[in-house]
Amino acid sequence: MFELRIKKLRALLAEENLDAVLISAVSNITYFTGYANFSQDEREAYIFLGQNFGYIITDARYCESIKKQVPHLQLFERSPGKRIDALFKKHKKQIKKLGIEEDNLVVSEHKILQKHFKKLKHFNASLLRSIKSEDEIQKIEKAANLGDQVFKYILGKIKAGISEKQLAQELESYIKKHGAELSFPPIVAFGKNSSIPHHQTGNTKLTGDKEFILLDFGVKFENYCSDMTRTVFFGKPTKEQKAIFETVLKAQQKAINFVNSAIKSGKELKAAQVDKVARDYIISKNYPAVPHSLGHGVGLDVHESPRLSRQSREILKEGMVFSIEPGIYSEGFGGVRIEDLFVLEKKGIRQLTNATKKLITI
Repeated sequence: MFELRIKKLRALLAEENLDAVLISAVSNITYFTGYANFSQDEREAYIFLGQNFGYIITDARYCESIKKQVPHLQLFERSPGKRIDALFKKHKKQIKKLGIEEDNLVVSEHKILQKHFKKLKHFNASLLRSIKSEDEIQKIEKAANLGDQVFKYILGKIKAGISEKQLAQELESYIKKHGAELSFPPIVAFGKNSSIPHHQTGNTKLTGDKEFILLDFGVKFENYCSDMTRTVFFGKPTKEQKAIFETVLKAQQKAINFVNSAIKSGKELKAAQVDKVARDYIISKNYPAVPHSLGHGVGLDVHESPRLSRQSREILKEGMVFSIEPGIYSEGFGGVRIEDLFVLEKKGIRQLTNATKKLITI
């Protein structure tokens, strides 16, 4: 499997007229090697690949594991006495144009590369990850299934006096007890805080009546992520709260219907068009435009290709996994977001997160 991915990577290099590529993003290294223990916060490894060579570069802490788990790439063990520059010098003559992940490198790394290679060009290795294999989809689905269980569990923990942080901790504890991890720090937003799409979960306590409760969380299972959002109500919601909830839910369904219709007709499915369907519906009901994209790809990262936004130029294809998450947010009042994960298949779109979307009052 990983040898095939490397083969596809070399083919993409040829298409983009590159002689080699330096991959630095940890998720991409995991994708091409199957090794997932490098830190996201420290620079512990690279892949350096050309048409007739391929290295995984790391240090002594990981060499034993890499030798066993990544036999399809040559190990280059860097150390104070064996710097990466030596490897660059070895292949310098055959590399006129090097692909780099511009959005991942730091300035100091870029300066080193400029010393060795005449032309550096941005290369998006993540694009190869946008269409998922059946094995990847199954892992995402398992993560999503656990997320559905988490939602059922967490509803039973909502009570007067609990804080956002306490509810988030309950959520995290349940996920870890079931052998998984968080995809990202969960967003728990009570009342007016729910009008902030990426609210920082804090010490706000659930004390009032008719309060929004927005829960945005994801599960990471065998390196693959899920992502979902539900909005429920503490106490009977007002007429306006119900209207907002129903509008968001219908906006999501309209987007789903549009995707299925396009697939049925055999038309090219543009990500931007899906965003427009949901966005236009919300605006038609006199609510403000969604302040974020309608959705994003999910896989090894919780945000990856494709992007379902107004600016997106991507075409949605079979095997892509992405979220559809419309929202309405009113400053000082509150907000509703409903998010689910979907996989695009031959016959249409299939939902992977299946927790109830009925209006829930606690």
